[in-house]
Amino acid sequence: MAEEAKNLWNNDQENGSELPKAHLPTKGGIFPSQAIKDLIHRGFLKTANGVDILDNQIQPASLDLRLGKKAYRVRASFLPGGGRTVESQLEDLALHEFSLEDGAVLERECFYVVEVEECLKLPDSVSCFANPKSSTGRLDVFTRLISDGAEIFDYVEAGYEGKLYVEISPRTFSIKVRSGSRLNQLRFRRRIGQQDRFERPKLSDKELRHLHEKEQLVNCEPTIRDGLNTRVDLRGIDGSNLIGYRAQKHTDIIDVDKPHSYKMDEFWEPLYGRSDGRLILDPGEFYILVSKEALHIPIEYAAEMVPIDPMMGEFRAHYAGFFDPGFGAESAGGKGSRAVLEVRSHDIPFVLEDGQIIARLIYEPLTEIPETIYGADLKSNYQAQGLKLSKHFI
Repeated sequence: MAEEAKNLWNNDQENGSELPKAHLPTKGGIFPSQAIKDLIHRGFLKTANGVDILDNQIQPASLDLRLGKKAYRVRASFLPGGGRTVESQLEDLALHEFSLEDGAVLERECFYVVEVEECLKLPDSVSCFANPKSSTGRLDVFTRLISDGAEIFDYVEAGYEGKLYVEISPRTFSIKVRSGSRLNQLRFRRRIGQQDRFERPKLSDKELRHLHEKEQLVNCEPTIRDGLNTRVDLRGIDGSNLIGYRAQKHTDIIDVDKPHSYKMDEFWEPLYGRSDGRLILDPGEFYILVSKEALHIPIEYAAEMVPIDPMMGEFRAHYAGFFDPGFGAESAGGKGSRAVLEVRSHDIPFVLEDGQIIARLIYEPLTEIPETIYGADLKSNYQAQGLKLSKHFI
Protein backbone atom coordinates (compact mmCIF):
# COMPACT_ATOMS: atom_id res chain seq x y z
CA MET A 1 0.00 0.00 0.00
CA ALA A 2 1.31 3.48 -0.78
CA GLU A 3 2.90 5.17 2.26
CA GLU A 4 1.25 8.51 1.43
CA ALA A 5 -2.21 7.02 1.85
CA LYS A 6 -1.33 5.18 5.05
CA ASN A 7 0.07 8.35 6.56
CA LEU A 8 -3.22 10.19 6.04
CA TRP A 9 -4.83 8.12 8.75
CA ASN A 10 -1.71 7.55 10.85
CA ASN A 11 -1.33 11.32 11.22
CA ASP A 12 -4.90 11.64 12.43
CA GLN A 13 -4.30 9.05 15.12
CA GLU A 14 -1.00 10.59 16.21
CA ASN A 15 -2.79 13.91 16.63
CA GLY A 16 -5.31 12.29 18.93
CA SER A 17 -8.18 12.31 16.45
CA GLU A 18 -9.13 8.66 16.27
CA LEU A 19 -11.46 7.74 13.42
CA PRO A 20 -15.07 7.76 14.63
CA LYS A 21 -16.78 4.42 14.58
CA ALA A 22 -18.86 3.86 11.47
CA HIS A 23 -22.61 3.68 11.78
CA LEU A 24 -23.04 1.52 8.72
CA PRO A 25 -26.42 0.73 7.18
CA THR A 26 -27.91 -2.39 8.72
CA LYS A 27 -29.02 -3.76 5.34
CA GLY A 28 -26.87 -5.08 2.56
CA GLY A 29 -26.82 -3.29 -0.76
CA ILE A 30 -25.59 -0.15 -2.50
CA PHE A 31 -24.94 2.97 -0.43
CA PRO A 32 -27.17 5.97 -1.26
CA SER A 33 -25.97 9.57 -1.16
CA GLN A 34 -26.43 10.12 2.57
CA ALA A 35 -24.47 6.96 3.45
CA ILE A 36 -21.61 8.13 1.20
CA LYS A 37 -21.63 11.48 3.04
CA ASP A 38 -21.42 9.57 6.31
CA LEU A 39 -18.35 7.65 5.08
CA ILE A 40 -16.70 10.98 4.28
CA HIS A 41 -17.68 12.51 7.62
CA ARG A 42 -16.28 9.53 9.51
CA GLY A 43 -12.96 9.55 7.69
CA PHE A 44 -13.26 6.44 5.55
CA LEU A 45 -12.91 8.51 2.39
CA LYS A 46 -10.31 11.27 2.10
CA THR A 47 -8.14 13.06 -0.43
CA ALA A 48 -4.41 12.72 -0.86
CA ASN A 49 -3.72 16.44 -0.41
CA GLY A 50 -6.34 17.24 2.22
CA VAL A 51 -8.74 19.18 -0.03
CA ASP A 52 -12.45 18.76 0.55
CA ILE A 53 -14.62 16.26 -1.26
CA LEU A 54 -17.23 18.42 -2.96
CA ASP A 55 -20.96 18.05 -2.50
CA ASN A 56 -21.50 17.84 -6.26
CA GLN A 57 -19.25 14.78 -6.45
CA ILE A 58 -21.92 12.84 -4.55
CA GLN A 59 -24.53 11.33 -6.85
CA PRO A 60 -27.71 9.48 -5.75
CA ALA A 61 -25.82 6.16 -5.48
CA SER A 62 -22.19 6.88 -6.39
CA LEU A 63 -19.24 9.22 -5.96
CA ASP A 64 -17.49 11.02 -8.82
CA LEU A 65 -13.73 10.48 -8.63
CA ARG A 66 -11.31 13.27 -9.58
CA LEU A 67 -8.02 12.92 -11.36
CA GLY A 68 -5.01 13.90 -9.25
CA LYS A 69 -1.88 15.77 -10.26
CA LYS A 70 0.39 12.93 -11.39
CA ALA A 71 -0.01 10.90 -14.59
CA TYR A 72 2.03 8.25 -16.39
CA ARG A 73 2.20 7.13 -19.99
CA VAL A 74 2.57 3.34 -19.82
CA ARG A 75 3.60 0.65 -22.26
CA ALA A 76 0.61 -1.58 -21.61
CA SER A 77 -2.38 -2.17 -19.39
CA PHE A 78 -1.64 -4.07 -16.18
CA LEU A 79 -2.93 -5.30 -12.84
CA PRO A 80 -0.59 -5.25 -9.82
CA GLY A 81 -1.72 -8.60 -8.41
CA GLY A 82 -1.66 -9.77 -4.80
CA GLY A 83 0.93 -8.17 -2.55
CA ARG A 84 2.14 -5.61 -5.11
CA THR A 85 1.42 -1.90 -5.41
CA VAL A 86 0.52 0.08 -8.50
CA GLU A 87 3.59 2.25 -7.88
CA SER A 88 5.90 -0.76 -8.05
CA GLN A 89 4.42 -1.75 -11.41
CA LEU A 90 4.76 1.79 -12.72
CA GLU A 91 8.49 1.65 -12.01
CA ASP A 92 8.75 -1.05 -14.70
CA LEU A 93 6.01 -0.02 -17.14
CA ALA A 94 5.91 3.79 -17.14
CA LEU A 95 7.41 5.44 -20.22
CA HIS A 96 7.29 8.88 -18.65
CA GLU A 97 5.64 10.84 -15.84
CA PHE A 98 3.89 14.20 -16.31
CA SER A 99 1.74 16.66 -14.40
CA LEU A 100 -1.97 17.38 -14.90
CA GLU A 101 -1.97 20.60 -12.86
CA ASP A 102 -2.05 22.80 -15.98
CA GLY A 103 -3.89 20.25 -18.14
CA ALA A 104 -2.50 17.70 -20.59
CA VAL A 105 -3.58 15.93 -23.76
CA LEU A 106 -4.09 12.16 -23.65
CA GLU A 107 -3.56 10.83 -27.16
CA ARG A 108 -5.93 8.31 -28.74
CA GLU A 109 -4.80 4.68 -28.76
CA CYS A 110 -2.28 5.29 -25.96
CA PHE A 111 -2.42 4.00 -22.37
CA TYR A 112 -2.13 6.14 -19.27
CA VAL A 113 -2.37 5.63 -15.51
CA VAL A 114 -3.39 8.60 -13.35
CA GLU A 115 -3.50 8.94 -9.59
CA VAL A 116 -6.98 9.57 -8.20
CA GLU A 117 -7.48 12.45 -5.76
CA GLU A 118 -9.59 10.35 -3.39
CA CYS A 119 -8.25 7.47 -1.30
CA LEU A 120 -9.96 4.92 0.93
CA LYS A 121 -9.92 3.28 4.34
CA LEU A 122 -12.89 0.94 3.95
CA PRO A 123 -14.72 -0.87 6.75
CA ASP A 124 -14.37 -4.66 6.63
CA SER A 125 -17.91 -5.15 5.32
CA VAL A 126 -17.78 -2.50 2.58
CA SER A 127 -16.32 -2.97 -0.91
CA CYS A 128 -16.40 -0.72 -3.98
CA PHE A 129 -16.82 -1.06 -7.71
CA ALA A 130 -16.33 1.51 -10.44
CA ASN A 131 -17.56 2.47 -13.89
CA PRO A 132 -16.80 5.27 -16.34
CA LYS A 133 -19.17 8.22 -16.16
CA SER A 134 -21.77 8.38 -18.93
CA SER A 135 -20.01 11.20 -20.77
CA THR A 136 -16.71 9.30 -20.59
CA GLY A 137 -18.20 6.25 -22.26
CA ARG A 138 -19.92 8.31 -24.95
CA LEU A 139 -16.53 9.75 -25.92
CA ASP A 140 -15.15 6.21 -26.32
CA VAL A 141 -12.67 6.78 -23.52
CA PHE A 142 -11.93 3.40 -21.96
CA THR A 143 -11.24 3.75 -18.23
CA ARG A 144 -10.73 1.22 -15.45
CA LEU A 145 -10.03 1.65 -11.75
CA ILE A 146 -6.95 0.01 -10.20
CA SER A 147 -6.06 -0.42 -6.53
CA ASP A 148 -2.96 -1.82 -4.84
CA GLY A 149 -2.94 -5.62 -4.87
CA ALA A 150 -5.88 -5.76 -7.30
CA GLU A 151 -6.38 -8.90 -9.36
CA ILE A 152 -9.36 -7.51 -11.28
CA PHE A 153 -10.21 -4.05 -12.58
CA ASP A 154 -12.95 -1.77 -11.22
CA TYR A 155 -13.23 -3.58 -7.89
CA VAL A 156 -11.87 -2.56 -4.47
CA GLU A 157 -11.76 -5.20 -1.74
CA ALA A 158 -13.63 -4.74 1.54
CA GLY A 159 -11.32 -3.30 4.17
CA TYR A 160 -8.95 -1.78 1.59
CA GLU A 161 -6.74 1.08 2.77
CA GLY A 162 -4.78 3.04 0.21
CA LYS A 163 -4.67 5.06 -2.98
CA LEU A 164 -6.63 4.59 -6.18
CA TYR A 165 -5.56 4.93 -9.79
CA VAL A 166 -7.40 5.02 -13.08
CA GLU A 167 -6.21 3.53 -16.34
CA ILE A 168 -7.24 5.72 -19.29
CA SER A 169 -7.17 4.80 -22.96
CA PRO A 170 -8.89 7.21 -25.39
CA ARG A 171 -9.98 5.01 -28.30
CA THR A 172 -11.44 7.46 -30.86
CA PHE A 173 -10.82 11.06 -29.77
CA SER A 174 -7.73 12.53 -28.11
CA ILE A 175 -8.85 14.32 -24.94
CA LYS A 176 -7.60 17.07 -22.68
CA VAL A 177 -7.84 16.50 -18.92
CA ARG A 178 -6.51 18.18 -15.79
CA SER A 179 -6.38 17.72 -12.04
CA GLY A 180 -9.99 17.54 -10.91
CA SER A 181 -11.42 16.14 -14.16
CA ARG A 182 -14.02 13.45 -13.47
CA LEU A 183 -14.00 10.34 -15.63
CA ASN A 184 -15.06 7.60 -13.20
CA GLN A 185 -17.69 6.88 -10.57
CA LEU A 186 -17.41 4.70 -7.48
CA ARG A 187 -20.20 2.76 -5.80
CA PHE A 188 -20.06 1.38 -2.27
CA ARG A 189 -21.64 -1.96 -1.40
CA ARG A 190 -22.21 -3.46 2.03
CA ARG A 191 -21.86 -7.21 2.24
CA ILE A 192 -24.02 -9.14 4.69
CA GLY A 193 -23.07 -12.51 6.17
CA GLN A 194 -20.90 -14.90 4.21
CA GLN A 195 -21.47 -13.63 0.70
CA ASP A 196 -18.65 -14.32 -1.74
CA ARG A 197 -16.53 -11.18 -2.09
CA PHE A 198 -17.46 -10.78 -5.78
CA GLU A 199 -21.11 -11.75 -5.40
CA ARG A 200 -23.66 -9.08 -6.27
CA PRO A 201 -26.87 -9.01 -4.24
CA LYS A 202 -28.78 -8.46 -7.47
CA LEU A 203 -32.48 -9.11 -7.93
CA SER A 204 -33.39 -12.52 -9.27
CA ASP A 205 -35.43 -12.80 -12.47
CA LYS A 206 -38.48 -13.62 -10.37
CA GLU A 207 -37.94 -10.51 -8.24
CA LEU A 208 -37.45 -8.41 -11.38
CA ARG A 209 -40.75 -9.59 -12.84
CA HIS A 210 -42.51 -8.74 -9.60
CA LEU A 211 -40.84 -5.31 -9.53
CA HIS A 212 -41.93 -4.64 -13.11
CA GLU A 213 -45.53 -5.47 -12.22
CA LYS A 214 -45.30 -2.95 -9.38
CA GLU A 215 -43.15 -0.18 -10.91
CA GLN A 216 -43.17 -0.73 -14.72
CA LEU A 217 -39.43 -0.93 -15.37
CA VAL A 218 -39.87 -0.58 -19.14
CA ASN A 219 -42.60 0.79 -21.41
CA CYS A 220 -43.26 -2.59 -23.02
CA GLU A 221 -43.33 -6.29 -22.18
CA PRO A 222 -39.96 -6.92 -20.50
CA THR A 223 -37.45 -9.53 -21.62
CA ILE A 224 -35.98 -10.89 -18.40
CA ARG A 225 -33.20 -13.43 -18.48
CA ASP A 226 -30.38 -13.09 -15.95
CA GLY A 227 -31.40 -9.45 -15.69
CA LEU A 228 -33.53 -7.03 -17.70
CA ASN A 229 -32.51 -7.36 -21.35
CA THR A 230 -32.47 -4.34 -23.65
CA ARG A 231 -32.95 -4.36 -27.43
CA VAL A 232 -31.42 -2.04 -30.00
CA ASP A 233 -33.62 0.34 -32.01
CA LEU A 234 -32.60 0.44 -35.69
CA ARG A 235 -35.86 1.93 -37.02
CA GLY A 236 -35.60 5.38 -35.47
CA ILE A 237 -37.44 6.94 -32.54
CA ASP A 238 -39.77 9.92 -32.23
CA GLY A 239 -40.79 9.68 -35.88
CA SER A 240 -37.24 10.11 -37.12
CA ASN A 241 -35.23 7.75 -39.31
CA LEU A 242 -32.09 8.63 -37.33
CA ILE A 243 -30.83 5.52 -35.55
CA GLY A 244 -27.40 6.53 -34.26
CA TYR A 245 -24.00 8.04 -34.88
CA ARG A 246 -20.63 6.73 -36.00
CA ALA A 247 -17.53 8.51 -34.70
CA GLN A 248 -15.24 10.25 -37.15
CA LYS A 249 -11.51 9.75 -36.90
CA HIS A 250 -8.71 12.34 -37.02
CA THR A 251 -10.79 15.01 -35.30
CA ASP A 252 -9.86 17.87 -33.02
CA ILE A 253 -9.06 17.32 -29.32
CA ILE A 254 -11.98 17.29 -26.87
CA ASP A 255 -11.59 19.00 -23.50
CA VAL A 256 -13.59 16.82 -21.11
CA ASP A 257 -14.35 19.81 -18.86
CA LYS A 258 -15.96 21.92 -21.59
CA PRO A 259 -19.59 20.85 -22.12
CA HIS A 260 -21.65 22.23 -25.02
CA SER A 261 -18.49 23.36 -26.84
CA TYR A 262 -18.10 21.19 -29.95
CA LYS A 263 -20.06 20.97 -33.18
CA MET A 264 -21.55 17.54 -33.58
CA ASP A 265 -20.96 17.31 -37.33
CA GLU A 266 -17.21 17.79 -36.87
CA PHE A 267 -16.98 14.61 -34.78
CA TRP A 268 -19.91 12.36 -35.74
CA GLU A 269 -21.54 10.90 -38.83
CA PRO A 270 -25.32 10.38 -38.48
CA LEU A 271 -26.72 6.95 -39.30
CA TYR A 272 -30.18 6.33 -40.74
CA GLY A 273 -32.34 3.24 -40.69
CA ARG A 274 -32.33 0.83 -43.62
CA SER A 275 -35.44 -0.82 -44.99
CA ASP A 276 -34.26 -4.22 -43.73
CA GLY A 277 -33.70 -2.93 -40.19
CA ARG A 278 -30.02 -3.90 -40.15
CA LEU A 279 -26.74 -2.20 -39.29
CA ILE A 280 -23.36 -3.74 -40.12
CA LEU A 281 -20.80 -2.92 -37.46
CA ASP A 282 -17.35 -2.36 -38.94
CA PRO A 283 -14.37 -3.56 -36.87
CA GLY A 284 -12.64 -0.77 -35.00
CA GLU A 285 -15.52 1.71 -35.45
CA PHE A 286 -17.38 3.29 -32.54
CA TYR A 287 -21.16 3.73 -32.58
CA ILE A 288 -23.74 5.49 -30.44
CA LEU A 289 -27.08 3.66 -30.61
CA VAL A 290 -30.19 3.58 -28.44
CA SER A 291 -32.46 1.02 -26.81
CA LYS A 292 -36.02 0.32 -27.90
CA GLU A 293 -37.10 0.29 -24.28
CA ALA A 294 -37.66 3.41 -22.20
CA LEU A 295 -36.28 2.50 -18.79
CA HIS A 296 -37.19 3.33 -15.22
CA ILE A 297 -35.03 2.78 -12.12
CA PRO A 298 -37.18 2.86 -8.96
CA ILE A 299 -35.77 5.00 -6.15
CA GLU A 300 -35.10 2.00 -3.89
CA TYR A 301 -32.69 0.47 -6.42
CA ALA A 302 -29.58 1.14 -8.47
CA ALA A 303 -28.84 -0.58 -11.75
CA GLU A 304 -25.84 -1.37 -13.90
CA MET A 305 -25.84 -2.22 -17.58
CA VAL A 306 -23.46 -5.05 -18.40
CA PRO A 307 -22.47 -6.42 -21.81
CA ILE A 308 -24.53 -9.26 -23.17
CA ASP A 309 -23.00 -12.73 -23.28
CA PRO A 310 -20.13 -12.61 -25.84
CA MET A 311 -21.47 -15.85 -27.34
CA MET A 312 -24.33 -13.74 -28.74
CA GLY A 313 -22.13 -11.47 -30.82
CA GLU A 314 -18.65 -10.13 -31.49
CA PHE A 315 -19.25 -6.67 -30.07
CA ARG A 316 -19.18 -4.76 -26.83
CA ALA A 317 -22.07 -2.54 -25.75
CA HIS A 318 -22.17 0.09 -23.02
CA TYR A 319 -18.84 1.00 -21.45
CA ALA A 320 -20.49 3.24 -18.83
CA GLY A 321 -23.01 1.18 -16.96
CA PHE A 322 -24.28 2.94 -13.82
CA PHE A 323 -27.96 3.92 -13.73
CA ASP A 324 -28.97 5.93 -10.67
CA PRO A 325 -32.19 5.66 -8.66
CA GLY A 326 -34.79 7.89 -10.27
CA PHE A 327 -33.46 7.52 -13.82
CA GLY A 328 -36.48 7.63 -16.10
CA ALA A 329 -38.87 8.26 -13.20
CA GLU A 330 -41.86 10.42 -14.15
CA SER A 331 -41.73 12.14 -10.76
CA ALA A 332 -38.16 13.26 -11.58
CA GLY A 333 -38.95 14.49 -15.08
CA GLY A 334 -38.04 11.28 -16.88
CA LYS A 335 -41.25 9.62 -18.10
CA GLY A 336 -39.07 6.71 -19.18
CA SER A 337 -35.58 7.30 -20.58
CA ARG A 338 -33.85 5.33 -23.34
CA ALA A 339 -30.54 3.65 -22.67
CA VAL A 340 -27.80 5.03 -24.88
CA LEU A 341 -25.57 2.21 -26.10
CA GLU A 342 -21.86 2.67 -26.74
CA VAL A 343 -21.05 -0.07 -29.22
CA ARG A 344 -17.77 -1.27 -30.68
CA SER A 345 -17.32 -4.33 -32.89
CA HIS A 346 -14.33 -6.55 -32.28
CA ASP A 347 -12.27 -8.28 -34.97
CA ILE A 348 -14.92 -9.03 -37.58
CA PRO A 349 -17.92 -7.22 -39.14
CA PHE A 350 -21.13 -8.02 -37.30
CA VAL A 351 -24.75 -7.55 -38.38
CA LEU A 352 -27.13 -6.06 -35.83
CA GLU A 353 -30.87 -6.53 -36.40
CA ASP A 354 -33.57 -4.16 -35.22
CA GLY A 355 -34.88 -5.44 -31.87
CA GLN A 356 -31.84 -7.63 -31.20
CA ILE A 357 -30.91 -8.05 -27.54
CA ILE A 358 -27.70 -6.11 -27.05
CA ALA A 359 -27.18 -5.62 -23.29
CA ARG A 360 -28.83 -6.23 -19.94
CA LEU A 361 -29.50 -4.37 -16.74
CA ILE A 362 -28.97 -5.86 -13.31
CA TYR A 363 -30.79 -4.26 -10.40
CA GLU A 364 -29.45 -4.10 -6.85
CA PRO A 365 -31.23 -2.83 -3.74
CA LEU A 366 -30.04 0.28 -1.94
CA THR A 367 -29.45 0.14 1.79
CA GLU A 368 -32.07 2.92 2.09
CA ILE A 369 -33.91 5.42 -0.11
CA PRO A 370 -31.49 8.17 -1.21
CA GLU A 371 -31.89 11.79 -0.15
CA THR A 372 -31.47 12.82 -3.79
CA ILE A 373 -32.52 11.03 -6.96
CA TYR A 374 -31.50 11.36 -10.59
CA GLY A 375 -33.39 14.18 -12.23
CA ALA A 376 -33.91 17.86 -12.79
CA ASP A 377 -33.02 18.93 -9.24
CA LEU A 378 -29.47 17.61 -9.75
CA LYS A 379 -29.28 19.08 -13.28
CA SER A 380 -28.78 15.53 -14.55
CA ASN A 381 -27.59 15.57 -18.15
CA TYR A 382 -29.38 12.49 -19.47
CA GLN A 383 -32.80 12.38 -17.79
CA ALA A 384 -35.64 11.89 -20.33
CA GLN A 385 -33.03 11.18 -22.99
CA GLY A 386 -33.58 9.60 -26.35
CA LEU A 387 -30.69 9.17 -28.76
CA LYS A 388 -28.17 11.56 -27.22
CA LEU A 389 -24.45 12.19 -27.59
CA SER A 390 -22.33 13.27 -24.65
CA LYS A 391 -22.87 16.69 -23.10
CA HIS A 392 -19.85 18.11 -24.95
CA PHE A 393 -21.64 18.47 -28.32
CA ILE A 394 -24.04 21.02 -29.71
